[in-house]
Amino acid sequence: MAGLYFEQFSVGQTFVHEIRRTVTDMDNILFSSLTYNPAAVHIDHDYAKGTEFGKPLMNSIFTLGLIIGLSVQDTTLGTTVGNLGMEDTRFPKPVFAGDTLRAETKVVAVRESKSRPTQGIVTFEHRGFNQRDEEVVYCRRNGLMMRRPA
Repeated sequence: MAGLYFEQFSVGQTFVHEIRRTVTDMDNILFSSLTYNPAAVHIDHDYAKGTEFGKPLMNSIFTLGLIIGLSVQDTTLGTTVGNLGMEDTRFPKPVFAGDTLRAETKVVAVRESKSRPTQGIVTFEHRGFNQRDEEVVYCRRNGLMMRRPA
């Protein structure tokens, strides 16, 4: 199992995820279409020329999902029950097609579930960086994790 069980997480544990991903214009168009987001700032190159950025911005929810996705292999693959929530999500720098993103994750809290004895809750702090090491996304996520089988 690639993912870690609840008992294998500890506060302060940090993961620098190896897999990186260069984002493309097609990612942006497809994700925006699949999520019914017609915002011109994401899908209209001509419109975007008139914005302060001069080109389309990557959809921020795609960016968030990608950074969390890049963390899965090292942390939760096969051992997560589900996400309980995300908080304090922010996007300090824009992301554009052609940027290469990488992720880092830190465990900031670990607690047993009061209602589910076979599971526990881990709070992850996810950070995404572009190829210039600028932080482009930050999020705290609560994951419901399986305990190690008896």
